[in-house]
Amino acid sequence: VQLQASGGGLVQSGGSLRLSCAAGPSVVGINNMGWYRQVLGNQRELVATIDRDFKDKIADSVKGRFTISRDNNKNAVYLQMNSLKPEDTAIYYCNAIIEVGEAIIRSYEYWGQGTQVTVSQ
Repeated sequence: VQLQASGGGLVQSGGSLRLSCAAGPSVVGINNMGWYRQVLGNQRELVATIDRDFKDKIADSVKGRFTISRDNNKNAVYLQMNSLKPEDTAIYYCNAIIEVGEAIIRSYEYWGQGTQVTVSQ
């Protein structure tokens, strides 16, 4: 199973970006999905998470600007980022708790490869 993230890039302050992340193959089910970000030299921090019932949790620093959503049919999670600020510049990682297996189903935590988001002044 892999998490494949995409959608990062360079945008001006006030602009928007949409990150996507899809899990596969061999996924039985996915519990929590989320996005974290990390600036070089700092700890990775939570941006937003969403559970399989679509209940979300958004960091205060991005509340009102970022929206997390998921598509359970596509095993995908999205992060819509609006009104971007230079302090949002970071590498963004998707994260998911994924159920795998056949006779025995187990849950494991997976991380995507990270996608760079850069917001210029």
